[in-house]
Amino acid sequence: MSSICIIDTSVFCNILEVPNLCQKRDQVLDRLEELIDEGATLLLPLATIYETGNHIAQNGDGRERRKAAERFTEQVDLALQGENPFTPTDINEEDELRQWLAQFPDYAEQEVGFGDMSITEAFRDECERHPSRRVFIWALDEDLSGYDRHPQV
Repeated sequence: MSSICIIDTSVFCNILEVPNLCQKRDQVLDRLEELIDEGATLLLPLATIYETGNHIAQNGDGRERRKAAERFTEQVDLALQGENPFTPTDINEEDELRQWLAQFPDYAEQEVGFGDMSITEAFRDECERHPSRRVFIWALDEDLSGYDRHPQV
């Protein structure tokens, strides 16, 4: 069975060629092609969407920001329509958000922001829902790249 890949902001910024945040773009695009060929499910968490939008608004000159914002809106809209390889994660229900808020002080104490916390919680949810599939977070930073659970037999 194919794997479930949760995409981090660091990867999405490279895919979208966000100014000053796409130094590993060729490497990321090669890996993206491999994952698509393998039939992996590519999940786009809401935190990744928000954080990427913030990075776009804060990098490059006005023209670069505009072009990156257009690529961003196009790709997210296509994902919402199911017309590109990405699938947005479920939009949080109030109960889930309350659970995350209750957990956040523990994460903050460890210097983990709310966005990364929500991505790790999406990882845990996917592991629970799909025990027979590999689930991993595709990130370029060390904090999230270690999340990789192989199928439970």
